[in-house]
Amino acid sequence: MDEMWVLDHAYVLVFFAVGFLAAALPFAVAALLAPRSRWSKTAVTYECGMEPIGPAWIRYGVLYYLYALMFLAFDVDVLYLFPVALAYHDVPGFGVALEVVLFVAILSLAIVYAWRKGVFTWPRRIPTQ
Repeated sequence: MDEMWVLDHAYVLVFFAVGFLAAALPFAVAALLAPRSRWSKTAVTYECGMEPIGPAWIRYGVLYYLYALMFLAFDVDVLYLFPVALAYHDVPGFGVALEVVLFVAILSLAIVYAWRKGVFTWPRRIPTQ
């Protein structure tokens, strides 16, 4: 019994050691291979490859946060569709199909509503200095 207990705990310790190495190894490799020089462009704020406009510390518009919240809401809602798709064939009748169509229709109406309210578009403003 003691040998089995030691073996079980050895598996857990090996699992933790491999997990720690998997988490720490990318940091160690990046520290060894990263360039050490600082160029003039190193301190510039990176904006998707475009030249930055204005200072780095600016306020984002509220539409950006609404856009992010909409993405999170629909991302989580779509995750509910995966278990339904897996269990779909186990339930007889058309009740599940009707519920899935209703669920997707409500999501679609929410997207149309957000689109009409202008959540998905915001104008690009050039900040004054």
